[in-house]
Amino acid sequence: MKKNRLYVAGAVFFALAVVVAFCTYQITSSPYNDKEPVCIYVDEDDDVDSIKVKMHEVGASTTGFSILNMVKRYRTRTGRYEITSSTSAFNLYRKLKNGQQDPVNLVVPSVRDLDKLAGTMARNLMIDSATISKALRDEDFISALGYDKETIPALFIPNTYQVFWNISVEKLFERLKTENSRFWNEERTNKAKAINMSTTEVYTLASIVDEETANNAEKPMIAEMYLNRLAIGMPLQADPTVKKAVGDWSLRRILHEHLKVNSPYNTYINTGLTPGPLRIATIAGIDAVLNHADHNYLYMCAKEDFSGTHNFATTYSEHLKNAHKYVEALNARGIK
Repeated sequence: MKKNRLYVAGAVFFALAVVVAFCTYQITSSPYNDKEPVCIYVDEDDDVDSIKVKMHEVGASTTGFSILNMVKRYRTRTGRYEITSSTSAFNLYRKLKNGQQDPVNLVVPSVRDLDKLAGTMARNLMIDSATISKALRDEDFISALGYDKETIPALFIPNTYQVFWNISVEKLFERLKTENSRFWNEERTNKAKAINMSTTEVYTLASIVDEETANNAEKPMIAEMYLNRLAIGMPLQADPTVKKAVGDWSLRRILHEHLKVNSPYNTYINTGLTPGPLRIATIAGIDAVLNHADHNYLYMCAKEDFSGTHNFATTYSEHLKNAHKYVEALNARGIK
């Protein structure tokens, strides 16, 4: 009888040892074995069961997570959590439990349309594009950031930033404001003052320069031409501003009827800068204004070779010759 009890006790002890070993292995080993890391995204509607489903969907085992959750119930926290082959179930559980999420890359692109901007940013965020777009149109919200509905594009400095996936829209714009302040350091601010411009005015001119060419090497030349015009009170007469005024960026040819459109963005009938940027300006465009070339040109016309660069002129008669060559090239290609 005593021997039987010893056998039973031994069997129970062995079984417990096996269970402990199994649990220890599941907790200390990685639930995911592939080389490429994967991520699970926990939103406000998730609970433990839906998180397990998401783990299964990316090929991760939930055994260790379930064991740990039995010991201490897990309270869901929103966020993006990366799983690698070196992430143990315990470390993953702790990350999820404590909200120790992994950052995402937030891309701020150089685009014309603010809704497109919102869509691009929202791709890697828990908040949706509609929420971002709504904030961009909330006059009180953007006023608190130091902008209005025309100048708000100047807040954005195109780059890639690391943020947390579950960042709120308020925190998002606070971060973008911080990055803007970091970009406009003392050196850049002093260069803006040297040409008697605010940082937003520099940004606005940069957006026009960006629309004129994608050739970064030529941007300082174009920036100086517009600065020369501003200095003598001459209208900028920038074709991209007419496209903005008309509301048609697909225009290949600016006609006389377009030049008469009544809009504060039409720099053929208004002097000075436009009320705000035409687009999210590039860093190259901004720096082209701040580090503008030194010349006396007042006119430019797209080159007849359609290279995206320009012929510059100091006199109107010389400009007309350049314009004639360009018009002939348009006609030869049947561009209306």
